[in-house]
Amino acid sequence: MSKSKLIKMKLQTPVEIRAGRVEISPSDRIMVLGSCFADNIGQRMRNIGMDVFVNPFGTLYNPASVSEAVERLSSGRPFDTSECRMMGSGAGLVCSFSHHTSFARRTETEFLAHANAVLSEASEFFRSCNRLIITLGTSWCYRHIGDDRIVSNCLKRDAKEFARMRLSVDDSVSLLENIAAHCCPDSLPDGAPGKSIIFTVSPIRHLRDGAHENQLSKAALLLAVDEICRRHVACDYFPAFEIVMDELRDYRFYAEDMLHPSAQTIEYIWERFCDAAVPEKDRPAIREMEKRYRQSCHRPNLVF
Repeated sequence: MSKSKLIKMKLQTPVEIRAGRVEISPSDRIMVLGSCFADNIGQRMRNIGMDVFVNPFGTLYNPASVSEAVERLSSGRPFDTSECRMMGSGAGLVCSFSHHTSFARRTETEFLAHANAVLSEASEFFRSCNRLIITLGTSWCYRHIGDDRIVSNCLKRDAKEFARMRLSVDDSVSLLENIAAHCCPDSLPDGAPGKSIIFTVSPIRHLRDGAHENQLSKAALLLAVDEICRRHVACDYFPAFEIVMDELRDYRFYAEDMLHPSAQTIEYIWERFCDAAVPEKDRPAIREMEKRYRQSCHRPNLVF
């Protein structure tokens, strides 16, 4: 028999994750903002009963839109008729450049009533929450030429109304610094309650921007977030992007469109997130909450 040593094959490149300096506990109030990856994680937290508010303006992708959302949540300033816009493509619906099209309604009155009701609830939650999770999707954005502002959604309007642009690293750092100014304890007046922030960069690829352009976009976001986390001890980064790109480097971890992560991948990232952000003493409580949720989803087959 050969005495040569057996070599264990290594078929993955695991992403090592340190314990986060921003922790998440069952008792925290958590606002989740950002891309559809934020929707996935936020819904996962909501399902198990955590106190969480997810995307009160709908899905947001770029740092400018997230920064604007934080400003609006902080001030609570209601939307008014000057911000209403008719959607294009014959939709016959009213929305705003600050909202996802799921907020669109048939009239300005209906749109404003709904948007401001959600804003009022979300603003109250934001002022009392102590944690903020932000997922950035892309550095690419669209500036409405007439309004001279970056929009969260183009509302299917004529492309000629917009100029496509990519935010630089410095642009994104400035926008994220604005978020920190409304949240981080070291940026607020003494005694003012602050919020700790966990940033992630979405692993979802925006291939409509082009493969190379998507890489540049993600790189700019990663550099900007790294700079903000260096500046503020209340800011931290969770490597969801790296886990999917490096550790789960296989199309079986994607949905059918080959762009979005599969349900299994979301579950795996959630587990890694808990390992990084949830203190050891709170993990039994999280596991119990997950157990109760799974039991609530179970419906036994009834035989008649």
